Amino acid sequence: MTDFKIHNNFYRNLVFWVGVLSTIFYRLIIFLNRLPTNFWSDIFWYAGTLGFIWYFAHRYNIERNRSAVIKERHLEEKIANCQSLSAKDRQVAVETLKSLESSKAQWNYIVIFVASGLALLIDIIDRLR
Repeated sequence: MTDFKIHNNFYRNLVFWVGVLSTIFYRLIIFLNRLPTNFWSDIFWYAGTLGFIWYFAHRYNIERNRSAVIKERHLEEKIANCQSLSAKDRQVAVETLKSLESSKAQWNYIVIFVASGLALLIDIIDRLR
């Protein structure tokens, strides 16, 4: 049976910042491509791509584990039918809810949105000059 465990704070912060930096690196590539050499755009592309692989693999595993625990323990049906939850069911539900509550994924989505919008706006302004 699957248990859902929250990663330690250091690892969660590390993965969060890897995601943020990868987002910024990808948005900077459009500007780095204007340099005489592709050296820096290549470096940022590889760093951003490797960072995204790590970040999204981490997010995939979290979502997959949450879903598996909820399905295996039939938590959705038990809660919907007001059935009693075992001690293990309660523990799993609390850990799952804690992970949702403490997730920094929404901040990464905000960074992606803002960085993409700024990169687009700056590029359009630069091209119109």
